[in-house]
Amino acid sequence: MTNDTWQKSSRSGSHDDCVEVRTSEALIELRESDDGENILRATPTAVAALLRAIKTGELDHHA
Repeated sequence: MTNDTWQKSSRSGSHDDCVEVRTSEALIELRESDDGENILRATPTAVAALLRAIKTGELDHHA
């Protein structure tokens, strides 16, 4: 499945400081809306692990 359209949260409104996401082949791609040239590509499993770590506060000490 490929979705060439970048999507961002509806809560972002018209702001340009958010994360956008799309699918490409078997990967999920993430980028900052104000810096579209840098794209992080990862498997769905890796993205799920990242989201779990963020939600549980596992990465808070890096802030």
